Amino acid sequence: QVQLVESGGGLVQAGGSLRLSCAASGRLFSVYAMAWFRQAPGKEREFVSAINMSGGSTSYADSVKGRFTISRDNVKNTVGLQMNSLMADDTAVYYCAARPLVYSRTSQDYAYWGQGTQVTVSS
Repeated sequence: QVQLVESGGGLVQAGGSLRLSCAASGRLFSVYAMAWFRQAPGKEREFVSAINMSGGSTSYADSVKGRFTISRDNVKNTVGLQMNSLMADDTAVYYCAARPLVYSRTSQDYAYWGQGTQVTVSS
């Protein structure tokens, strides 16, 4: 099992940047693929980005490609999401998720979730 805690959310102006971090506790962090999802009020939870066990393969939603960067540190047991050129449409609660071995773009495939961190982008 793995426990996940997100941090780094906040209020930022459009065009600004934020870096989210997800700290994982538990055993064998390096065997988990990690992902970020987000959920805006009244909307479904949507995929943002994912990274494989080693960090050598990543995936991004089209809406964030070129603006967001996912990374992981298997020594510190953390995964990060650097968010640049933020827009009002990026406003949401951002969730960190984990699943064994292979990442997925589908939220139902993830068994482990953090509590979420709010990101608000003012226009």
